[in-house]
Amino acid sequence: MSAIRIAPSLLSADFARLGEEITAVLKAGADCIHLDVMDNHYVPNLTVGPMVCQAIRPYSQVPIDVHLMISPVDKMIKQFAKAGANIITVHPEATNHIDRTIQLIHEVGCQAGLAFNPATPLVYLDHLLDKLDVVLIMLVNPGFGGQQLISSLIDKIAQAKARIDLYTAKQMRPIWLEVDGGITCENIATIAKAGADTFVAGSAIFCEKDYGFALQKMRQALLKNSSSSELKDSSK
Repeated sequence: MSAIRIAPSLLSADFARLGEEITAVLKAGADCIHLDVMDNHYVPNLTVGPMVCQAIRPYSQVPIDVHLMISPVDKMIKQFAKAGANIITVHPEATNHIDRTIQLIHEVGCQAGLAFNPATPLVYLDHLLDKLDVVLIMLVNPGFGGQQLISSLIDKIAQAKARIDLYTAKQMRPIWLEVDGGITCENIATIAKAGADTFVAGSAIFCEKDYGFALQKMRQALLKNSSSSELKDSSK
């Protein structure tokens, strides 16, 4: 099994004590921190801006993965890079020139991600995969935490994985396949089987009293999935 990452989404954290929350989930074994930025325009919710990213930067020794659900998006990219973002992920619908936007993310020194809403086709990957570090498949319509995963999107993960594998086999450059929305310890193995390697989870972690226990349950489910796959391969 390839390397996996679990990225707690601060959307479900206690905003009155974000520094403590980040320290706690990192101690529990989180691999990166996911910061959801919403503008009440591109999505029907309003969350945080660059100042919050800057404020939490000293608390995180792992990458901060900033997911910009805002439109227009270009003017905010430099601000989030300056605030300490390591990865900046955008939506193709949030800009008039997505190729130029991806270039801008790289120019400010960040890794670039492209996010796909449930109804957004993967065709953008035909022209942008060589410029991406992360492909994010949304398993819910973005805007709010705590939603239930749209199960029909599991196949979309597999389709994205096939495109990434075809590219990386030729270029030998890793691209994360990230998923976000409705992820729990009960469904994470199914999602991983479809090809995802990076899992954004909010309420499934922050609604538990013991963050370490929540992350452990997820990793155990992923390990069982990996062991099962290896057994099937060895029997062929």
